Amino acid sequence: MYEGAVQDLIDELGRLPGIGPKGAQRMAFHLLQADPADATRLAEAITRMKATVRFCARCWNISEQEECRVCRDPRRDPAVVCVVEEARDVVAIERTREYRGRYHVLGGAISPIEGVGPDELRIAELLRRLEGEGVEEIILATNPNVEGEATASYLSRLLTPLGLKVTRLASGLPVGGDLDYADEVTLGRAFSGRRDISA
Repeated sequence: MYEGAVQDLIDELGRLPGIGPKGAQRMAFHLLQADPADATRLAEAITRMKATVRFCARCWNISEQEECRVCRDPRRDPAVVCVVEEARDVVAIERTREYRGRYHVLGGAISPIEGVGPDELRIAELLRRLEGEGVEEIILATNPNVEGEATASYLSRLLTPLGLKVTRLASGLPVGGDLDYADEVTLGRAFSGRRDISA
């Protein structure tokens, strides 16, 4: 539709997740009109990220060193490992400042429709970690959707016979939410996960 470099940029931006054709076009024209120094900084940041960022050798979180900052931190509890789908989930949990254990990033969730089975995830790496790190509890923090639930169920069946404590993050109604906006699954989980407040 556009000539050469502009169309090439629109095509490349359109390949990013969550960016449609119109969004890619808006971004391309923004960059076209931006100060050259701003565009250069963006290009350099992408190049530097691709050259320096890798996956942690222990937990598969993103890192610029052999191990990520969480795995290097001696104050973290090595007996508790929180299993998440993606590295961005680590960031979300860290923002709460509630969790002091370590992580394991699976690299996705079981999804037969998309051709993702247990062998495509970092489950074998998780099992290897359990042999030598003194892990006592696994917290399954996969997303509360069909794929996340399937992954949590699979991991629970795999890990429970090993004598580990296997827990799942609670799910249900969000704080500040209204009951009439909750879907049936969320409301059902809220009922099954209710807690006693009479004590």
